[in-house]
Amino acid sequence: MKRYLIFAALGPLLGGFCLLLTTTYQSGYWTETNAAEVAKLFKVFFTTLQYSYLFGILPALMIGAVDDILFHVKRIGPVSRMLLVGAVGFIAAELLYGSRGQDSGVVQFILYGLVGLIPGTVSSWLTHKYAEQQPHPVPST
Repeated sequence: MKRYLIFAALGPLLGGFCLLLTTTYQSGYWTETNAAEVAKLFKVFFTTLQYSYLFGILPALMIGAVDDILFHVKRIGPVSRMLLVGAVGFIAAELLYGSRGQDSGVVQFILYGLVGLIPGTVSSWLTHKYAEQQPHPVPST
């Protein structure tokens, strides 16, 4: 249960911030960067945070379910699981957001893919760090 709480709490937060950074970069907002522009970015992030959770909670829980399934496969270690969850998040976010806007190309492909990769990998790492129960050693007879 902790696994899904971690994914539900961090996935939309990190994904929403990454999506905001990606869309502002794609729009050319970062051509003149100063403290006022960065403050405006964080203001927009905090005012749109409820929408990030509204639209991001279900995809985050779906990526959490992928992590849970991979956790129960004994041959997959934690690092491999984190990379696989990140790859699934990358592909899912790219399919969901990649066709937005008029630009297309490698930069857009990578930036929109990172929107899913970063929250998936960080949440999977935190799940491994704090939510997994360590298996008890089986005594040999």
